[in-house]
Parts: sequence; C-alpha cells; structure tokens
Amino acid sequence: MKKSYLLLHLAVVLAGFTGVFGKLISLNEGLLVWYRVFFSFIWLFFILKLMKVSTAIPVREKFDIAKIGMLITIHWVFFYGSIKYSNISIGVVCYSLTSFFTAIFEPLLNKKKFVLSELLLSLLTLLGIALIFHFDASYQLGIMLGVISSAFAALYTIYNERLVRNYDSKLINYYQMLGGTIGLGILLPLYLHYFPVESLIPGLKDTVYLLLLSLICTVALYVMFAESLKRIPAFTVNLSFNLEPIYAIIMAFLFFAEGKQVNASFYVGLLFVGASVVLQTVISVRNKRKMA
Repeated sequence: MKKSYLLLHLAVVLAGFTGVFGKLISLNEGLLVWYRVFFSFIWLFFILKLMKVSTAIPVREKFDIAKIGMLITIHWVFFYGSIKYSNISIGVVCYSLTSFFTAIFEPLLNKKKFVLSELLLSLLTLLGIALIFHFDASYQLGIMLGVISSAFAALYTIYNERLVRNYDSKLINYYQMLGGTIGLGILLPLYLHYFPVESLIPGLKDTVYLLLLSLICTVALYVMFAESLKRIPAFTVNLSFNLEPIYAIIMAFLFFAEGKQVNASFYVGLLFVGASVVLQTVISVRNKRKMA
C-alpha cells in the first residue's frame, strides 16, 4: 500500500510538468497530442520488447483497451487547448475538477450509491481551487475547455481502473497510445481543416520537448498511474492529482512569470486542497484495513 501511494505521488509530481511542456511546445493542441501519443507508442513498443512483455491478447481485448485510450487523448486535446487559449494556471486548476466528475460519474457507471464523503471532499477541493485562482472573464474559453478536459480525465480513470485488474500496466498504455494515435490521426485532417497550421512537422526544439513529454510525462507517469490504481480507488487517485495544479502553478510562476502573485489566499487554498487529499487517503487506508 505504501509503495502504491509513493508511486501515485511521484506520478503527480511528473504530471505537474505536462502543462509546462504544453506551454513550451509551439504546435497547436491537436498536433501536440498526436505526436505525444505517437512517440509514447514508440517508446512503449521498445520497452515491451526489452522487458519481453507479450502483446498477444485477443483482438477484441486490444480494441477494448485502445478505445479507452481515446478518452485520455481527447482529455489531452482539451487540456492543452485550455492552456493555449489561457495559461498554465487555468489549465491545471480546471483539471482539479476531475475528482468532482469522478464522484458523480463513478456511481452512475458502476451502478453503486453516491458516497457523501467523496462529494464533500470534492466540494472542499473546489473551495480550495477558488481561493488559489480567481478566474478572469477574459479566459472563459480556456476555462470551458479545461472543464471538458477534466470530465474526460474522470471517465478515463474510471474505465482504466477496470483494465488494471486484468492486464499489465505497460500493455494497457501500449494499446491505449496506439488507439490514440490511430483515432486522433483519423480525426486530425478534419481538425486541421478548421484549425490550419503552417507546418505539420515539429522543429528540433519541439521534437526534443515532445520526446521528453512522451517518455517522462506519459509513459512513466501513466504506468505509475495504472500501478497505483491496482490498490487505490479511482476517486482517491483523481483526488490526489489535485496536487498537480500546485506544482504546475509554482513552475508557471518560476519559469513563465504569468503574473500570478502568491498571497494569503493561495496558501489557504493550498491547505484546503491538501486537506482533501490527506482526508481521502486516511479514509482509503482505513477501508482497506477493514476489508483485510
């Protein structure tokens, strides 16, 4: 259990860099995400070969895993769209709504009762986020894209939780990245028709950033993410990822000077977000002990 929580927190730290890369890479959100899933698929191909993990599963199961990859791919498109049309702070703050959507979607999809503690902890997170960041009316489009992004992230976590019970986490990510590469690749011509670009090929600097993004913040991050889901509930995982905005906002302050001043409300908001994560972790550990 301790190892699972350690992996989860390390994944959260790595996730904090995703928004930074989104700001550094000059490609639009559609191309950025396609290259991210494509490079991640290539990395995973060689990792699976090196570790001798068999990819021989029935075609139906491959498709079932790959289609879940489209959920995370769509999440990334909206996430980076939120950053491109606003800034890192807004994109990552909106991502914290993932736990709120999980608390609502999970009971509906898994046909179980709503958990009052999860709803209350989600509201505590929302209060913390509101204090950390005061939304600017000029960023309405970025906020809207960020909210949609968090909804898809919640769906991905819920469905992924089912997969990790039966498959190797690296195998899951391999077929999910393949699904994202093919699925988004099919949609990309239509996307680029409405959002044209001057060049489809990334420059040298963008290529280096994309390789780092795909290896560190995708392959490593989502393998840790999948491993943690084997022992930690989806809601707890998503709630823990509410710490990501804290790391990402600090990075945005340090590297991009987004003009956000860390004041008393930031620390109070940080306290609320942190409290929601700690409380849910305590509840989760106690439930595991009762089941044991």
